[in-house]
Order: sequence, then C-alpha cells, then structure tokens
Amino acid sequence: MSEGKLVPIHYKKLTKIFEKDGFVVRRRKGDHISMVKPGIKRPLVIKTSPKKVPVTHIRTNMTTAGMSRERFLKLLDEVK
Repeated sequence: MSEGKLVPIHYKKLTKIFEKDGFVVRRRKGDHISMVKPGIKRPLVIKTSPKKVPVTHIRTNMTTAGMSRERFLKLLDEVK
C-alpha cells in the first residue's frame, strides 16, 4: 500500500480512482472533466492541464466526494 503521502498524480489516474468509487464523467469542456455520483451534491472537477493534478486539487475533490485518505490510497493502489 502507498506510504500515506499524497503526491500529484496524472489526471487520467485520478479520474479512474473516482470512477472506482462510483463517479461517472458527466462532461468534458476545455481542460476540465466534470464527474458526478448519486448522493453527492456537487460535481468533482478535474483539470487536465497540467497533466499532473496538484495535491490541493486532489484534497478538494476528496472532500467533495466525502472520501477518506485511507480510501483514496486504497483505490490509488488498485489503479496502478
């Protein structure tokens, strides 16, 4: 399992992590991907530029998704 430290990751990998958690891509517009999941009020927005998503954006999306750090790291290991 990952050591527990969040690091910037490629936006495609981040998208896969949230898809494993039940989110689906609702739309792509410009350099943004919007993902939704039933029961989650706000959509997740993932920027595709730069290709590596900064940790601050990852944390914001985790909070919006109601996802714990442990769950995120578990899913990260699964999509490698």
